[in-house]
Amino acid sequence: MRYCRDRIGTFIVIRHIFRLAILILATLAVLPTAHAKSYQYFRTGNTADVSTNPVSGFALMGGGVDLDEAFQWLCDKADGGDFLVVRATGNDDYNPYIAKLCKLNSVATLIIPDKTAAEDPEVAAIIRKAEAIFISGGDQSNYIKYWQGTPVQAAINSLIGHGVPLGGTSAGLAVLGQFIFSAMNDSAYSKDTLADPFNDRVTIASGFVRIPHLERTITDTHFAKRDRLGRFLVFMARIASDGNGSDIRGIPIDEKVAALMESNGSIKVVGRGIAAYFMRPTQGPELCKAGQPLTYRGIEVYKAPPGATFNLVRWEGTGGLAYRLDVTNGVISSTQAGGALY
Repeated sequence: MRYCRDRIGTFIVIRHIFRLAILILATLAVLPTAHAKSYQYFRTGNTADVSTNPVSGFALMGGGVDLDEAFQWLCDKADGGDFLVVRATGNDDYNPYIAKLCKLNSVATLIIPDKTAAEDPEVAAIIRKAEAIFISGGDQSNYIKYWQGTPVQAAINSLIGHGVPLGGTSAGLAVLGQFIFSAMNDSAYSKDTLADPFNDRVTIASGFVRIPHLERTITDTHFAKRDRLGRFLVFMARIASDGNGSDIRGIPIDEKVAALMESNGSIKVVGRGIAAYFMRPTQGPELCKAGQPLTYRGIEVYKAPPGATFNLVRWEGTGGLAYRLDVTNGVISSTQAGGALY
């Protein structure tokens, strides 16, 4: 009888151990692994990397329809190397477009959707092998929340420092200046921000990338199309009133327009939209307080349509139109013919 009881006891113990093992395995199956990849990488063309001699340059694209001439310009500067698109959401739809347009070793898209992906050393390694990089549109708050302060940001800045060409459209353009409308509380609108420059939609970040000649500069996108002049003037006023000095510069760009900037600060404007705009205030804001309409006078503007040029070092252009803007109690006026704002 003792032998029988011992056999039964042993069987019960084994059964409990077996059940515990099943439970542990089931638990492990639903837990994320420490090395799980949350990024996605899609590559078209040669699977092996190639080293070429890229030439520095920056394509500032205002959004809307992608411009073949801007991408071709970036491809030419990549010298037949590896072209990388980086984004936080979306898919690899740029790959076939760029591959058809340009002769390159490869075209790839790297989707970096969260902080975990941005901290993955494999992601930074992929970025550092590119001979051209393009930051797509989307939501710039994702780039600031997920990429700033990570190896992704460091890798992008390393490429810039080594003369690798870089472009960005829409949200990708929004993060190229020293100062950034970060859209942390969604988009901002001209009417609301002119009435209250401290509207909670006005969120400003800084220092995501370090591009020569874009220091002390903020950009904006879809400019005339979405009537963003008012909010843009508020952005500049807020940056100045927050203790950054009055010498803030602005480069807002309309849809279907790109400003192609060489490493020496010279720009050629291309596209089929209205213009790229180059703004420089002559003084600080007179009134920029919470709950009160903005007063900000003496903003010099150079409107550069496609075909025009502009030099950021000399701050002068050819083929465009110079005029002045004033904001008085939240109302914008212009010295352009007929008082046109854009």
